[in-house]
Amino acid sequence: MSEAFVEIGHFQARKAGQGADGDVFLSRKTEEGRIISVLSDGLGSGVKAGVLATLTATMAAEFIAQDIPLRRAAGIIMRTLPVCKVRKISYATFSIADIERSGEVRIIEYDNPPYALIRQGCLVEPVKSELEVRRSIRAGAPSPTALMRYSEFQARPGDRLLFFSDGAVQSGMGTRSRPLGWGLSALQDFVLRRLADEPGLSARALARSVVRAALANDAYSAKDDISCGVAYFREPRRLLLMTGPSVDRGRDPEMAHEFDRFAGRRIVAGGTTATILARELGLPVKLNLKEPDRSVPPPSEMPGAELVTEGIITLGRVAELLESPAELEASKPNPATRIVELLLDSDIIDFVVGTKINEAHQDPTMPVALEIRRNIVRRIASILESRHLKQTRLRFI
Repeated sequence: MSEAFVEIGHFQARKAGQGADGDVFLSRKTEEGRIISVLSDGLGSGVKAGVLATLTATMAAEFIAQDIPLRRAAGIIMRTLPVCKVRKISYATFSIADIERSGEVRIIEYDNPPYALIRQGCLVEPVKSELEVRRSIRAGAPSPTALMRYSEFQARPGDRLLFFSDGAVQSGMGTRSRPLGWGLSALQDFVLRRLADEPGLSARALARSVVRAALANDAYSAKDDISCGVAYFREPRRLLLMTGPSVDRGRDPEMAHEFDRFAGRRIVAGGTTATILARELGLPVKLNLKEPDRSVPPPSEMPGAELVTEGIITLGRVAELLESPAELEASKPNPATRIVELLLDSDIIDFVVGTKINEAHQDPTMPVALEIRRNIVRRIASILESRHLKQTRLRFI
């Protein structure tokens, strides 16, 4: 597992008619490289459910990041969460995964559907132990205990972990074809078929497939919040995004050499950058005017590049879409959305940023540190690291 990368992805759909998600999927990476992911399902739906799910997920991630043992952290959460007076259950359920850099995985679950471990195209049943946690003592009498499931195992390259909320497993309930809902077994079969058709499917794409299938079961009007989170242990996918000319034209051959020798997918953002690479490498660049969406400048085509786009405007739109996943899903395919998809489908992303100031975008008398292109790239890299747990490297030339 030393060379494997853990890709974390999730997808959600809120209950029809609600203005806020009642489920929360939260992930963070510690300084030591551990990954902590939490799926919490708030009781009911809407704002109140979302607040309780957020509280639960945030507490869990913080406790585990502070090296509080998983079982103890779960106990603290259970004693903190309020209990519904009528139904006598907690206001939020949760699944917590603590993933070490070595690939050691520890998972504790409370009232969520069981997670799925997919290994070599097959469903693996991990050994789970039951853990009873006593709630807080009120009015001199002990409150009921909560029953949790705990498991630990060593992940292998190619493994996938899938976490679901009730809305996914119970989708379609009451319909003629699925009177009792989709069911965990049928959901797992769907995942296995999906991976058989496309073995290299990314974590985010797999989560999206599950949620969209669940939505289809509900006739595209979700009866409950639907969430799916996926952890994918894989060889890292590398991406190079090169944008902007160097401040020194004498470094153009260096840029071209780095682009040419890069072992991974490549994006060129900027007409001047594309012109430099085409000149140095003897490659043709062809403008593509067939793109249906004109909200951003059209792309071009160049051998060796997955995508060639305009620079500042397109990258600015990329940053906006990364900050607003809902807007990304609603956007028509265009150069900016395609860059976002490539970024999210990659694990280690190298940014090579030219530092020559474009006088068309900014007053050249302003300090170099305020240069727009560099700020946008830093913004994109920060979002990728904090929200999507990607590994990014920036180099300015």
